[in-house]
Amino acid sequence: MIHKYSPENERRWNRGEHQVQLNIPGQTRPMGYCDGTQEDEDELREIAESEDVEDLPIDKRFLKTGRQVWTIGHPPTDEGWDEDA
Repeated sequence: MIHKYSPENERRWNRGEHQVQLNIPGQTRPMGYCDGTQEDEDELREIAESEDVEDLPIDKRFLKTGRQVWTIGHPPTDEGWDEDA
């Protein structure tokens, strides 16, 4: 089950109660937390499909504590960035 970010869920992550932190590239605050099961991954893909995202990359980083950090989605592009401005 995906638990959306909240101060309470962040405290649970800090205490080790959640096994996976879900991040989105370019965002400083986590999207949420989960236990890292196949059902969690399937739920993330269902959410992406409901938002018309067909290819959802999930980069999994394993921490020394045994927990994981998943980065979900493509990094933001610099489209529209004007270096001369």
